[in-house]
Amino acid sequence: MIPGYEAYPLVEGDEYLERPLFWLCHLSSWLLGEKAQELAFGADWDAAEELVDELCSVERWPVFTVPVGNGCVIRVVYRNFDGDKGIDYHLQDQQEALVLASDGSFMGPGLSWRELDAVATDARTLLLLLPMLGDADVPAEAITRVAAALEELTWVEEPETVAGLMLDGQGQWEPANWRERDGVWICDGAYSFRCPHNAISFSPEQLAKVSAALNEG
Repeated sequence: MIPGYEAYPLVEGDEYLERPLFWLCHLSSWLLGEKAQELAFGADWDAAEELVDELCSVERWPVFTVPVGNGCVIRVVYRNFDGDKGIDYHLQDQQEALVLASDGSFMGPGLSWRELDAVATDARTLLLLLPMLGDADVPAEAITRVAAALEELTWVEEPETVAGLMLDGQGQWEPANWRERDGVWICDGAYSFRCPHNAISFSPEQLAKVSAALNEG
């Protein structure tokens, strides 16, 4: 299903999408600080730890698929190596799968808010892809949209507060500045594959492919 992952125990993860606690576990790297964690998990902390253990089993690597533009999909892969666990976000077409961001390995961001807002067609895709975000210019309405997704999919009692805390912290990397250069969207994130000044940067052709998939139309 994903080039380079043929030897690993990938399983379709859609069964988790109906479980409210899954979303909070998936967003755990964005729930920074005691207040955010308490508001999100509350009395469900023990149950959340059990679910994280299940999601991170070395014997089953859940994968979620989000269609985007230009004939591509984003594969959200729970990378469950023994001693090296995290969530990898791949942009895949018929030729290759590019790691846009790696939640757990501090590689990112993978997209801007304008791209996330465009490709996330519902609450599920918004929260699945949210940990890839890194944007220094997030509009106020982003909190409203993330809060609505939390309210729809979770039992969080103060979704707007939690959404605000998450978008203020933005996970594992500093918020990045995005700009368009020669028709291709790039950023200045020090750990991003989409920053052309980084040693880890995608090639110019790959940068263009990613930009086209996330900004189609």
